[in-house]
Amino acid sequence: MQQYENEMQHALELYLKGSDEHELHASEVAYLLKKIRKASEEEFLDALTRLPQEARGDVILELSEKLKDEAIRHYSTKELAEAVEGLESDDATDLVQDIDEFDEDKSDAVIAHLDDEDREEIEHLLHYEEDQAGAWMQIELFDATLDETIQNAIDRLKSLKDAGELENVHQVFIINEERRLITTIPLEDVILFDFSKTFRDQVESKEFRSVEASDDIEDVASMFEQFDLSVLPVVDRQGHLVGRITSDDIYDVIEERATEQIYNLAGVNDDVEQDENLFEVFKNRASWLFINLITAILASIVISMFDATLAAFVPLAILMPIVASMGGNAGTQTLTVMVRKMALGDIDVVNAKQAVIKEFIISVLNGLIFAILMGIVAFVWFDIPKLGLVIAMAMVFNLMIAGAFGALIPLLLKRLNIDPAVGSTVLLTTATDVFGFLSFLGLASLILT
Repeated sequence: MQQYENEMQHALELYLKGSDEHELHASEVAYLLKKIRKASEEEFLDALTRLPQEARGDVILELSEKLKDEAIRHYSTKELAEAVEGLESDDATDLVQDIDEFDEDKSDAVIAHLDDEDREEIEHLLHYEEDQAGAWMQIELFDATLDETIQNAIDRLKSLKDAGELENVHQVFIINEERRLITTIPLEDVILFDFSKTFRDQVESKEFRSVEASDDIEDVASMFEQFDLSVLPVVDRQGHLVGRITSDDIYDVIEERATEQIYNLAGVNDDVEQDENLFEVFKNRASWLFINLITAILASIVISMFDATLAAFVPLAILMPIVASMGGNAGTQTLTVMVRKMALGDIDVVNAKQAVIKEFIISVLNGLIFAILMGIVAFVWFDIPKLGLVIAMAMVFNLMIAGAFGALIPLLLKRLNIDPAVGSTVLLTTATDVFGFLSFLGLASLILT
């Protein structure tokens, strides 16, 4: 590993010197810059200065939020404008937004330095909401009209590629004179055509997939996942071709969605966790811990209702955490599965009945198995037959509660237009602790006293 790190550091040094033999991907450069920054801020800034102009934009976008801000602070307005101009329209818009979040005045100055075409493209994309497909599309694409010859289209594509104006071309988008999208053709099919003929002579009418610029990006991501797509054309409400969304952008959407769900299930905020302000991170986590404290007090109140029973039967205090722990873990399994399936669109509030029944049945089966197991353990451990019966019954009841609440809580939150991942764990923990202790100690009071 250390040898690999040394080789990468050497490659970066040659890359910064302008060696054509040592090309590095922007993500590799960003990773090495992060290593350099940990060692020395001065060396980090020096490396930024020596970065090739054509690579700066891509590298800045790959940096973490903190290092990205340092890079934006380091580069002049003109240098940032040059970095923006070297990017495709979607990435250029992302960089401008990052600059704007760091310093609005600097962002305005950068936009002012851009040529009219780049400025218009970026301002157009900035009009879309962050969760709309239009905000994630790039305007650069390869289209052709029905009456254009295949040869002419291929020659245009070569020229655009040579000029560096197009990347990741997968399809030809066929449009009419009004720029309405008619169909899409994979490049692998185009090369089999008779180059002397027009697209009208070659293209057969067939269905194709597209999205509107106003569509939710989560729905677009689901289409990419479902149909294993590499690119989707974007049209306006009238069907005019306005851009395309490529799979590399969708990877970012999927990663952001998964990261947000994981953080939310843990009771932390994704955006806040990226903040370098320790107080903000502390405040966000503390707020959820405070809610957990309230629920823990509620569970303790339930326990206090049976203090006489606990005093009479000490083994209850030993076994009590097992009931709560099993219920909490079983509920978390169900909750995680439900939230993930809802995020993927596999279930929603309309067709969730079957999923809820499935999770409930699984919980009952688990409850019966572990009830028998724990009943035997309790009997052997304390030689009290009725105690084994109590914990067995409580185990079945609490795992049933865990399955039911783990399945229903996210559905309820979804119906209330609340992110199912946010707050679900707190509600679930409250239910399994309160009902777990209530069932265990309540049954003990009835059976053992």
